[in-house]
Amino acid sequence: MTTLLLQLSDLHIREPGRLAYGRLDTAPYLSQAVATILRLPQQPDAVVITGDLSDFGRAAEYDHLRTLLAPLTMPVYLLPGNHDKREQLRASFPEHAYLGSSGFVQFSVAVGGLQLVALDTVVPGAEEGSLCSERLQWLSDTLDMHSNRPVVIAMHHPPFATLIGHMDAIGLLQGAAELEALIARHPNVERVICGHLHRSIQVRFGGTVAMTVPSPAHQVCLDLAPDAASAWTLEPPGFALHALSNNGQLISHTVASGHFAGPYPFHDGGQLID
Repeated sequence: MTTLLLQLSDLHIREPGRLAYGRLDTAPYLSQAVATILRLPQQPDAVVITGDLSDFGRAAEYDHLRTLLAPLTMPVYLLPGNHDKREQLRASFPEHAYLGSSGFVQFSVAVGGLQLVALDTVVPGAEEGSLCSERLQWLSDTLDMHSNRPVVIAMHHPPFATLIGHMDAIGLLQGAAELEALIARHPNVERVICGHLHRSIQVRFGGTVAMTVPSPAHQVCLDLAPDAASAWTLEPPGFALHALSNNGQLISHTVASGHFAGPYPFHDGGQLID
């Protein structure tokens, strides 16, 4: 049976009535993404949100997030980003026992035929990310435990350069090389899925594929100049759907968030429509 893991990222939810960056209400965009998910012809087995759930990590923001996510009927797994606060996240979602009670938010859960392994890259008070020896050792031990299952590693900061200069400056600044070497020793790691970049980006990494996904709201401007301005745009929003097929391949789809005209048939009675 096909396993479907849906990935949202970079929601940046504010309190009701408050605007991200003083101009963007992100909540309707998340509601649109949730509605799009619920219209999918095959429903995901689980949803993972790879960080920046809120904009400032405030209780009122997480309360609003809870309301916005409530229509989802499948398990939802939360991972902090640099805009989140671990302690408040745990306090606001006490029923999410996998978040733990202290320290890094790292967990491993089965999603159908996949093992979802979540890494915490947050450095409190900083925009950039890090993987210290403690976090990497936990990952090494966890991968050893699940060497016979396809693994998806979820994290906020991508462990690779994107060529978007202002984002690379606040990327994963410690532990990326060690992570790549560790993953290279575990060929059952099918994907490394990340957030932070607000864009769809893919790269080979450690013998597998590492990727980022669009935000359901705003996107980082595509400018590959080293000194590109830090800016965002309202390009079409989206998310990713990772499908483990019956033959063991993991296939990742980028999905546009919203409601669009169609579907329309290509053929009529077996004939191509002219």
